[in-house]
Amino acid sequence: MSDLVMMARGAFRFAMSRTDYQTSRRAAAYRWESVDRAGRAPALQFAGPGTETITLSGTIYPSFAGSFRQMELMRAQAGLGVPMMLTDGMGFVWRKWAITEVNETRTLLFADGAPRKIDFDVTLTAYGEDRA
Repeated sequence: MSDLVMMARGAFRFAMSRTDYQTSRRAAAYRWESVDRAGRAPALQFAGPGTETITLSGTIYPSFAGSFRQMELMRAQAGLGVPMMLTDGMGFVWRKWAITEVNETRTLLFADGAPRKIDFDVTLTAYGEDRA
């Protein structure tokens, strides 16, 4: 059975039989600076784009799909400190993104402490262009 990739960052793949996410949240900030004016209310001046983030949230059932090590692999990739290209399953290239946060909650534990269920959130932040 072929494995459709939902999104890929570098060598890490989010796919249905591995680490899949059920929710994708994207936030974009825009910088506006307040400029004081004599005798009038301050005006806003657009200073350019701000930080853009994507948060992927999902659940892994290691006994059925994926593995107990999926989040450790994500942390290891984040620990490299290298922004990587992000692409989605529809072929859109999202430029370079850095992993800035990895959270997991392990529940429904076996007697040895291994989880039956892992809920996760991975936050990616746009690296920004190197050239002006």
